[in-house]
Amino acid sequence: MDTTAAPRVLVIGLDPYRVPGPWDPEPVARAIEAGLTKFAEHGVGVETCLFGLDGSDDVEVVVGSALRARPWECVTVGGGLRHSDDQVELLELIVNLIRRHAPAAAIAFNSSPDSTYEAAARWIE
Repeated sequence: MDTTAAPRVLVIGLDPYRVPGPWDPEPVARAIEAGLTKFAEHGVGVETCLFGLDGSDDVEVVVGSALRARPWECVTVGGGLRHSDDQVELLELIVNLIRRHAPAAAIAFNSSPDSTYEAAARWIE
């Protein structure tokens, strides 16, 4: 989702439709959308970089490209990457990609998909 304001925040996270397992991705997708809507309500531009865990993405390429797309004030890392011990190496990769490709950006962590704006706002406002 892009807002009409110039993007200042990049949100990196898991695409709920491409996370394997027997679960319903719809509630998470709705919560992500609700969280992104808050950026528009506050006039803050946002872009997302969502990738799958289904093997269809080269995460380093996808995330690296998004990080290099423009200067970011803040990069918010979604909870799906942090709340699973199975994803520790992936989280390390994401944090190090942020350090490498967006060294001036603040790094924020949301507590839930619908708190993404609040996480970024701690660093941009």
